[in-house]
Amino acid sequence: MPAEGAFLASTAELTADVIVAGGGVIGSAIAWRAATAGFGVVVVDPGAGEAASLVAAGMLAPVSESAFGEDALLRLNLLALRRFPGFTAELEQASGQGVGLRREGTLAVAYDPGDLAALARMTAFRRSAGLDAEELDARACRRLEPFLAPDVRGGVRCAGDWSVDNRRYLAALREAMQAAGVRVVRGRVTEVCTSDGRASGVRLAGSHTAAVDGAAVVVAAGCWSGAITGLLETVRNEIRPVKGQLLRLRTPAGMPPVLSHTVRATVRGAEVYLVPRTDGEVVVGATSEERGFDRAVTAGAVHDLLRDAMSMVPVISELNLVETCAGLRPGTPDNGPVLGPAGPAGLLIATGHYRNGILLSAVTADAVVARLAGEQPAAEWEPFSPQRLTAGTGAR
Repeated sequence: MPAEGAFLASTAELTADVIVAGGGVIGSAIAWRAATAGFGVVVVDPGAGEAASLVAAGMLAPVSESAFGEDALLRLNLLALRRFPGFTAELEQASGQGVGLRREGTLAVAYDPGDLAALARMTAFRRSAGLDAEELDARACRRLEPFLAPDVRGGVRCAGDWSVDNRRYLAALREAMQAAGVRVVRGRVTEVCTSDGRASGVRLAGSHTAAVDGAAVVVAAGCWSGAITGLLETVRNEIRPVKGQLLRLRTPAGMPPVLSHTVRATVRGAEVYLVPRTDGEVVVGATSEERGFDRAVTAGAVHDLLRDAMSMVPVISELNLVETCAGLRPGTPDNGPVLGPAGPAGLLIATGHYRNGILLSAVTADAVVARLAGEQPAAEWEPFSPQRLTAGTGAR
């Protein structure tokens, strides 16, 4: 979170052109870009470490995360990847901080014939969609990553997948938005207030009156967005938390890096990935659990993640375990984000990014700022309007 002095102690008579509910990567990216576009912006965030982006692995993986039946999401993710380098270059200049962008790609590997056959089917699908997916035999996999377990059967290299250090990225966004004049209020938005049929501000927990007045409100509170009254009920009811647990390991001093690519595999039926950082950290993730708002780290998840990671890359056992954590991804019925008008005039929602929040942050900010300026966002956003949830249909 930003330094304590960055927060406003009082919301008395506080007004803004745009109020952003939520200070994770989505809310912070929106606030920064809106401020640079000339809007006066206030971000309201509880400051309790709730952002899913704090627990993310930071994968920018439109290729290896692509799935059958999610063509619209793939098109949006590819747009996001094209936008990301320019966005992060501007961000690093504005914040004076690096974000740890890596472009080595993803190596997806298989350790038994069934998994190798499944990987081949996904590779054929990805190639049919025009994606770069290079099949490799076991020897080629181990040339790329010498510490892979010797029983690897083969794999696929996805050069179009990148990664970023999620925490450094979020810190840079918060620094940039404050440098652009964004004001930050510590609190939880519970309601969008209206006047004459349009959004006019927000009410915070513990407040009986509008705590912040504004001409437009953007709800970007992740899986907590559904708890904010004033949004369309049909949209609120479709946003849910999906728990993810992951581990952070660190290479001991004097030990060379154990990985140069993001490595992922299916082990005992569970998907596991290892994401290296430029500073020697390796992120191991992640579970996907429908457990409501439970954020507890469980012994079973830690055990399973370590066991599966070590079966892929045995030398992982020599790294230091520095953190176990759990976060809540904002999910929707079709796994796609939700962006657009979602209630009275002047009210927008930007949430539901599920596993792609870091990747989609830049294009989400672009789309919201376009909406605020009375313009249409990129065509790739058309399938992801809130109205699809109201109609009970999903983006494909």
